[in-house]
Order: sequence, then C-alpha cells, then structure tokens
Amino acid sequence: MTRHARNCTAGAVYTYHEKRKDAAASGYGTQSERVGKDSVKSFDCCSLTLQPCRNPVVTKEGYLFDKESILEYVITKKNEYTRKLKQYEKQLKKEEEEKKELAAAEQEANLIKFMNREKNISNSKSDTTASTSSISNLANGKDKKLPSFWIPSELPDAKVSKIQKPDSTVYCPISGKPLKVKDLIEVKWTMLPDDPDEKKSLIAKENRYMCPVTHDILNNAVPCAVIRTTGHVVTMECVEKIIKKDWLHPLTGDKLKEKDIIPLQRGGTGYALTNQNLESKNERPVLQA
Repeated sequence: MTRHARNCTAGAVYTYHEKRKDAAASGYGTQSERVGKDSVKSFDCCSLTLQPCRNPVVTKEGYLFDKESILEYVITKKNEYTRKLKQYEKQLKKEEEEKKELAAAEQEANLIKFMNREKNISNSKSDTTASTSSISNLANGKDKKLPSFWIPSELPDAKVSKIQKPDSTVYCPISGKPLKVKDLIEVKWTMLPDDPDEKKSLIAKENRYMCPVTHDILNNAVPCAVIRTTGHVVTMECVEKIIKKDWLHPLTGDKLKEKDIIPLQRGGTGYALTNQNLESKNERPVLQA
C-alpha cells in the first residue's frame, strides 16, 4: 500500500500534485500570475503614452491625456476620415457613371433591336443567315480584361466590397464616447513642498502631487476628482466631506454644481479589463499524463 504523502514517489498512480509539480518544473501547462505594481499605469500618466503628462488634460469621463498626444490622435482621426470620405465619394461617382453607361447601353440595345426588327420586315422574302458570335476569351476586347487567377481580388467570382460612408465623429480611445477638443479640461496639479535633502527629479519621485485642500498625497490608491471650473485635483474625501456640504469651491469660493466634479480614472494596466481583473495567463504546451 502506498503512503499518503505529498512527496511520496513510490505510488503507482500519477497524482494531481505530482502532475502540477512536474508541469511547473518542465515549463508546460498554464501559468497564472498577478500583475505587479510596475505594470500598472500611474494615476498622473497619459492614457495613450503611459508617460507622465507635461500638459495634462482630462475628458468629461475622467480620463487623463497629455494635450499633445490627444491632439495628435484627433488630427490623425480627422485625416483618416478625410481619406475615407474621398474613397466613398469616388465610389459614388463610379456608381453614377456605371448607371449612366447602363442606361446608354440599354438605349442602344433597344435601338439595335428596333433596327433588326425593321430589317427583318423589309427582307422577309430573302434568306437570312444566322450570325454566330465568337465565344473566345480574346475576342471583342476581352484580351485586355482577362483576370489574374493568382490574385484573389481579380477572380471572376470575386465580390468587390462596398465602402460605407465614414463617421466624422472622433471617439475617445479609452471610453469609446464622442470626443471634442473644446470639452478637454486643463488639469492643475498641486506639487508637494520641495525637500532640500532630496535631489531626485520630478519623474523619479514616487510621491509628486497632493490635494490642495487636505494636503493628502495623491496616488493610485487615493480616489481623486477634478474640479471642472478651475482644473484643480482634489481627493474624493475632500469632495464628500467639504465640497458637497455647501457646493462652494474650497480655494476660490465659487459656486459649484454636481456636474463640475469629474472623478479621475485611476491608473490601470494595458489589458482590456483595466482595473477589473489584474491577473494574466500564459498559455504553454500541456503536459499529457
């Protein structure tokens, strides 16, 4: 009888524990690993470049971008729309020309049919010989329209994909909602007081900014919000305990509304399920028992 122990190797049965142990040592199977801190985007980094923002702006949904990067993205999308619109207009023009050619060909066919009918009536007493049309692939100018059978798009049964009318709306690359440049709000960070003993640059510092009201250090673990009217970044605790009491700006004293508070989306990974599932899997060959 075999011993019931994890490290028992005298058994005749290949146990589940032994299989997992051998799979981990051999490099086979699926590995699950939690994404580390170095793989998570910092809260003050651009959602496109994943680098600290030089001129930070935020959308109405709370996504932070570097102004230069988001403007370049908008310009690229507008140029892409212009290119697709030209292709669509070219397709419409081609369809219109084809319709005109089809109408002219139909009119010509009707005229030929009428002339043949009149000719048959006038020559009803004379013998007519049936004319046969050539079925050669090189006749009637077909030699210049032969398809290239090694190119899929040139095959006789290849269907030409129709270009749809492009959408002129520019969408946010993160939220997928319509994005307008005039809706971007400039963000104002409140920097921490300089430590004379610390000689690190701003990018190298782990703690760079703080809340201008509570002086709490801002990081990925602290929920923040942007005040739309001025662009100041405060903590959600400041919003709940101070701003929502009388709806006044804590720094300027201006009247605020609920829509003026934009929750800042915290840093996440580059995966599709950002901030929802921070686990990655690496598929490897499976070790068969």
